[in-house]
Amino acid sequence: MSTVGQHAALSPRQLTRTGERVSFIYLERCIVHRDANAVTAEDANGTIHIPVATIGALLLGPGTRVTHQAMALLGEAGASVVWVGEQGVRYYASGRALSRSSQLAEAQALRWANSRSRLAVARAMYRLRFPDEDPSGLTRQELLGREGRRVKDCYRTHAARTGVPWNGRKYYPGDFSSGDAVNQAITAAAQCMYGVAHAVVTALGCSPALGFVHSGHELSFVLDIADLYKTDIGIPVAFDVAAEDEQDIGPRTRRALRDRIHETSLLDRCVSDIKRLLLPEASSVAPADQDHVALQGDRGQHLPSGRNYSSLNEFTGEAVLW
Repeated sequence: MSTVGQHAALSPRQLTRTGERVSFIYLERCIVHRDANAVTAEDANGTIHIPVATIGALLLGPGTRVTHQAMALLGEAGASVVWVGEQGVRYYASGRALSRSSQLAEAQALRWANSRSRLAVARAMYRLRFPDEDPSGLTRQELLGREGRRVKDCYRTHAARTGVPWNGRKYYPGDFSSGDAVNQAITAAAQCMYGVAHAVVTALGCSPALGFVHSGHELSFVLDIADLYKTDIGIPVAFDVAAEDEQDIGPRTRRALRDRIHETSLLDRCVSDIKRLLLPEASSVAPADQDHVALQGDRGQHLPSGRNYSSLNEFTGEAVLW
């Protein structure tokens, strides 16, 4: 098998853009390694190769072992890596951003730091989830109250549609099997959606921690983005799976959700929604493969890097290069 040193690091131009990637791939009871620019999954039945540039999020389930070389490759490709336990999902690591521009990250920080713009983004998120309502003028408390009522209505609607008995949302962290079948399906769907949202957020270079609805957690913005698609995708899929059979709820929910994400082009939609939320006044952001470093000057202007600004060339008036 080839070593890491024999292969050059992937460049942004070699990588599949986020919106075109596979939403997530789930592996369990295998050894994850690297062969050239693919990760390999080896078990008793043989070895499969997965081109790393096509992965959005890699979910590692029980019985998996991953090598240092595989993690290095996943990091280069900007793939999110999530360890998945039988009793729930825990985030352990994520890849580097696919974007080389800090434009979205800076826009996120500016909107997060100002209380008015932070509330404006929260209202915009509500509008994306429930386009039939106008949240203009609503306070945060009013937004949370309306969101809670809409989610409860969504649970009741899909319970009636599928015939699945519904006695309320019950989730006990660390005890996945304690809930009934539909609650297990909802939890499994939600956790997979968090993995997908985490992959897109980090791939775009945004901060997972700077949320506009959620706050105080290292994945606040990830939770914000995942919730945009809860009533549209996550909850309907969970009720559909629970209505079919109560056996193997976790694996069946993951497979059904993966199919629905592909059918709805969710990754592409997620990328567009994040850009629209953070840069509503811009038609586009800097290209993902732009590798440009500038220095911050007064009044917000950007100065060329690689120059020494302590002295000027006496003939041209330009700064002397380092």
